[in-house]
Amino acid sequence: MSDSPTPSDEVVEGFKKLPTAAISDALDSLGIAGQCLGIAPLDPSFRLTGRAFTLKYRAIGAVERGTVGDYIDDVPPGDVVVLDNGGRLDCTVWGDILTLVASRRGVGGTVISGVCRDVARALELKYPVFTRGRYMRTGKDRVEVDSMNTPVSLGDVQVRPGDILVGDGDGVVVIPRSREREVLERAQDIERAEAGIEEEARKGTRLSEARKKFQYHALQSR
Repeated sequence: MSDSPTPSDEVVEGFKKLPTAAISDALDSLGIAGQCLGIAPLDPSFRLTGRAFTLKYRAIGAVERGTVGDYIDDVPPGDVVVLDNGGRLDCTVWGDILTLVASRRGVGGTVISGVCRDVARALELKYPVFTRGRYMRTGKDRVEVDSMNTPVSLGDVQVRPGDILVGDGDGVVVIPRSREREVLERAQDIERAEAGIEEEARKGTRLSEARKKFQYHALQSR
């Protein structure tokens, strides 16, 4: 058997080489809303790139109470766990045990529309968690898993299973699977142009001339 990556893996590998800023500009130029406002890494050095494994939460019922989820052993290595807790800041859906198991299994990271706790464990293991904040109050008996591997939301951005997420110190972007190659190619063009402009700037070229040379504004326009 060949060890060469599948076409889908090649796309993920391509995005691993790009900053979210270049990807964001590419999304803008293509008219795709994929920037997740208000979601940031626990540590600015954290980086994640992978396909989405999604879960959506809901408030528990008055009588029957479900689970926050024992799903982590089903997440494929390299995938990114995407948790939609409706942006709630009053209870968490991620903590140290999930961080420990996810890190051990090679999960690509976690993105939460909500909050996490046990921050020290994520920092210790260098496991990338991107979240709206941190709060120690458990989600147990407050929320339960509503659905798994269905479309979810990170604020105003929809995430479908298999979409690509990229996160770094600037935040998180979502690339729809249906347009991932188009976004990748545009982001690569933007990143190459910026590298060329920086090189010209080091030589003393006026910024306006450097940008014109690499058609920078055209790359960022629709």
